[in-house]
Amino acid sequence: MKILLTNDDSIQAKGLAVLWSELKEIAEVVVVAPDRERSATGHGITMDIPLRAEKTSLFDGKAWVVNGTPADCVKLAINCLLEEKPDLIIAGINRGSNLGADIFYSGTVSGALEGVILGFPAIAVSVTEYLNPDYRYAASFISKLVPKVLKTSICSDTMLNINVPSLAPEEIRGVEITRLGTRKYINPFEARVDPRGKAYYWLGGEVVDIIDEASGRDTDVASIQEHKVSVTPIQVDLTNYRAMDTLRDFFDDLS
Repeated sequence: MKILLTNDDSIQAKGLAVLWSELKEIAEVVVVAPDRERSATGHGITMDIPLRAEKTSLFDGKAWVVNGTPADCVKLAINCLLEEKPDLIIAGINRGSNLGADIFYSGTVSGALEGVILGFPAIAVSVTEYLNPDYRYAASFISKLVPKVLKTSICSDTMLNINVPSLAPEEIRGVEITRLGTRKYINPFEARVDPRGKAYYWLGGEVVDIIDEASGRDTDVASIQEHKVSVTPIQVDLTNYRAMDTLRDFFDDLS
């Protein structure tokens, strides 16, 4: 079994190292990861500057460091760096959650989704604590999940976005299969003034998770609040099929 491992927190990230240590016990693992933090890069790929991949002694020498995004890392690994194609692509472990619409910004999710685009099963995994995350349970969970994923065809066109509470194993209340929930950011930009009197803006803000009767309890956001592991199947096809018939009628008199 061969696994390609990447992330968006850089090749030096602790979450990557903890996951690699767990996975190397069950598979041949190759790491291709960014040279610096690439959080919130979304599914960006590099087209205007050359990509460089350098072998590193990290991860028993089975690793490359790339001056690009997580999607770059996966694309470059599959097309240029790996002698043999992987059975599975895993992105993580990310420091901080990737819930709801966060997945559209996440470099971690995009690294895994690039794998699906290229025809490989993929998993993105995050822990829901940013300041002092505990990656051990998440790494153990993924290690147990990998053989099950490879036995099913569900991931042939679907990636699994997994969020794990940063808690002791005895505090985690199970696993929930979820859909994307709703998160909103209050006052996301803070306006400031630099020493020369010019305005600038710092992106931050307070996150608010929306959990009510309207949004339901089967979301990734609700699952994490209930101290459960959230597993959300994500597909590349973003088409709103419910809207297609309405739009056909709408445009009939324009064609």
